[in-house]
Amino acid sequence: MSILAKHKILETNATLLLVFAFLVVTIGGIVQIAPLFYLENTIEDVEGMRPYSPLELAGREIYVREGCYVCHSQMIRPMRDEVERYGHYSLAAESKYDRPFQWGSKRTGPDLARVGGRYSDEWHVDHLIDPQSVVPESVMPKYGFLRDRKIEPGYIGELMSTHAILGVPYTEEMIAEADADFRAQIDPFGDTDGLLARYPKAQVRNFDREPGVSEMDALIAYLQMLGTLVDFSTFEAVASR
Repeated sequence: MSILAKHKILETNATLLLVFAFLVVTIGGIVQIAPLFYLENTIEDVEGMRPYSPLELAGREIYVREGCYVCHSQMIRPMRDEVERYGHYSLAAESKYDRPFQWGSKRTGPDLARVGGRYSDEWHVDHLIDPQSVVPESVMPKYGFLRDRKIEPGYIGELMSTHAILGVPYTEEMIAEADADFRAQIDPFGDTDGLLARYPKAQVRNFDREPGVSEMDALIAYLQMLGTLVDFSTFEAVASR
């Protein structure tokens, strides 16, 4: 009996097809899932990664709220054209504090995994107020209203506590100092020693150049941090303990 004839038996017998499909899925699932029970951690720790600062976390919430992930991914695939355009391919550890992750599945606009430091704060302000003024072919809507929306850090401590429950390593000190750290990150003349000790490489400045803390400040702080925590020129994965 030929292979095609044998396959025809499966195609014409619904019960037999169901049994064999179940066996294939079961074996495939065991092969993929079973090894995970013997690993302490499925994500390699990478030197430099840390939880978001309070201002960055607020910016990320705005990024998600406004649906930026619908048009911008945050995952560079390990393919030559992607790496040459966007930078080092994305590491799993870079998303381990994201709830939810922002990998995305569509790119109407460019990938943002390495956008931090690529453009000035002024460029981001102009881009958010009038995207077509800096990228004429852009179809991105205007987000100038973010500059007018001032935000207070009263909720940030609770938000960080929620993330801590989900596994983000926010300490009691980080949560207690959330209000102060939130304000310190836009005040280059303030006391930022504690902020930088808790959140290394946090960028301190008034991002939108306007008084007070706006949603635009928070969003730009988040964007300017993306892809800047890991030094890929000396990248070496750190084994999990």
